[in-house]
Amino acid sequence: MKNFVFIILVVFLSVSCKKELVKEPAKLIEKDKMIDIIYDLSLLEAIKYQQPLSLDSVASNPTKFIFKKYKVDSLQFAQSNIYYAADYDSYKEMFDEINARLDREKKSTEKKLKAEEKKEKAKKAAEAKKKNLNETPKDSVKKKVIKKADIDSIKRKRSLQHKGL
Repeated sequence: MKNFVFIILVVFLSVSCKKELVKEPAKLIEKDKMIDIIYDLSLLEAIKYQQPLSLDSVASNPTKFIFKKYKVDSLQFAQSNIYYAADYDSYKEMFDEINARLDREKKSTEKKLKAEEKKEKAKKAAEAKKKNLNETPKDSVKKKVIKKADIDSIKRKRSLQHKGL
């Protein structure tokens, strides 16, 4: 009899532990779409942090634009977010995926910036080289300015050669 009560107690506890803390909302956003929304909101927050004045010029709320883009409303997003947050492991996996995506985007952007810097340096070097080429004389033979003292020394040499010295 003790074994039977123990088994019933274990079954009861295991069933009660599986109970969901948060009920699934009627309009649950799919997990992939939710990841995309959170990714876009993360980018938006990064822009607000890095350049706060850049979003002040926008007439409407940029968060509303993101919700409109994914055809969800803020209540639906909030309910879905609470539902996914109730399962810590799943929610952590979602954010790990978002982090990996942000890292890939960061590396891609850095590569593009480095390539742009390289192009800009090459362009400046080519312009400097072209400028230096334009400043050099067009004649391949440079004209030497002969001074009066040089002419006198040449005449003396010739006169000494004629005299045999």
